[in-house]
Amino acid sequence: MNVLLISPEFPNTFWSFKHALNFVRKKAAFPPLGLLTIAAMLPPLWELRLLDLNIRPLSESDLAWADCAFISGMVVQKQSAREVIGRCRKAGLLTVAGGPLFTSEWEAFPEVDHFVLNEAELTLPPFLADLAAGKPGRLYRSGDFADIAATPAPRWDLADLGRYAMMSIQCSRGCPFQCEFCNVTVLFGHRHRAKSAAQVIAELDALYARGWRRGIFFVDDNFIGNKKHLKSELLPALIAWRQDKRDITFTTEVSINLADDEELMRLLAAAGFTTVFIGIETPDDQSLSECSKKQNRNRDLIEDIRRIQRAGLQVQGGFILGFDNDSPSIFQRQIEFIQNSGIVMAMVGMLQAPPGTKLYERLRLEGRLRGELSGDNVDGTTNIIPAMGLDALREGYKAVLDCIYSPEKYYQRVKTFLYEYRLPATGLGGYDLQHKLAFFRSLYRLGILGKERSQYWRLLVWTSLHRPRLMSLAVTLAIYGHHFRTVCELRIL
Repeated sequence: MNVLLISPEFPNTFWSFKHALNFVRKKAAFPPLGLLTIAAMLPPLWELRLLDLNIRPLSESDLAWADCAFISGMVVQKQSAREVIGRCRKAGLLTVAGGPLFTSEWEAFPEVDHFVLNEAELTLPPFLADLAAGKPGRLYRSGDFADIAATPAPRWDLADLGRYAMMSIQCSRGCPFQCEFCNVTVLFGHRHRAKSAAQVIAELDALYARGWRRGIFFVDDNFIGNKKHLKSELLPALIAWRQDKRDITFTTEVSINLADDEELMRLLAAAGFTTVFIGIETPDDQSLSECSKKQNRNRDLIEDIRRIQRAGLQVQGGFILGFDNDSPSIFQRQIEFIQNSGIVMAMVGMLQAPPGTKLYERLRLEGRLRGELSGDNVDGTTNIIPAMGLDALREGYKAVLDCIYSPEKYYQRVKTFLYEYRLPATGLGGYDLQHKLAFFRSLYRLGILGKERSQYWRLLVWTSLHRPRLMSLAVTLAIYGHHFRTVCELRIL
């Protein structure tokens, strides 16, 4: 059987990094890890092709070649997924869908032949067995959670690695926390399930053997969900692995309680982690209580962030507007918090309620759900009726983004971060030719043509005087700022 593994296109959002990728001549930020892992579970005699629509479009020759299409994606890829499904159906292909989008909303896609939902380690084998027997069902799902110690390594040979800015791997699933708005635990549970250190090293070895020499994103729901496992097994293994591979660095997602553990921060930096994404959400303690974000409450969040930055870890932050406890003052408070924290990459979105979450159920009972969830944090929509009113939320949201991504505020935030940040002994990793050329492209696009040219040059001068070893990081952040401003201008403001 000839099978297309199709990843739908991402819209132009903060997380697409589309306008930053142009500087390094890459087509997409990350490969579709889920599909590459699924590929390793399919029958060895099947012919497989990965088609990432963020790299190239679906062609008529692709459809003519294939017998079947496996489609997987996130909610934000919904529009592209619908178009792909329509074309595959028209071409007579058998369509099989799975992943977070379809697990949450499979009933909204009546054209799909078969759904393989939840965790594929549990639901894919029975589907394949029924398919081989000539009697496949339409819906395969499970309420259990898989032992990912048996999960195979992704089929990296199917991907054109040179088209991506970073690689991604997963070493654990599940999160111990219970944030009301988050669907991570709906999909993967509260119990932290981890691959062995040997598994993770084998996956890294496979990437390295294929010539990968840049950043790798650990896409775990909460990388520090099991600190004992990290300290005793995984991080020591990563430290040993990187002894002769200092050009590779790591990024991941953690919770703010990382700031409480000096040893863990030290080990993360020693293992090559340079950046962590943290869901900060809001500086308002009542709103944190409302959404059950207990790990963020009763803290000096600014000092926590600075402690992490001083440990050699850049903090990227997620922020949410539209909690019931949010008053009109929240917009200015968010601006001030983001500026004072030095969180350069501040991903701000309006509160949304993913199906299956506690927030969704609460608002459903209150009659406060509206429309579909887009999963897009910059389209100015939400599927809830906010307590402050939708128009007020939208206007405040736009005002926050207009402010924090204005050249003046953005570059000010970069300096705040660079002042606090301490370069880890392991460095910031290697740079290929395109990343080195990105510096010269930034000189022209940002320093000569850009609206921010005066702030750009001031940043370079300031960095050369005060933090010369961080010049490459300063330029990278300037390029990211160009992306964020462009997204805001094209889609929001």
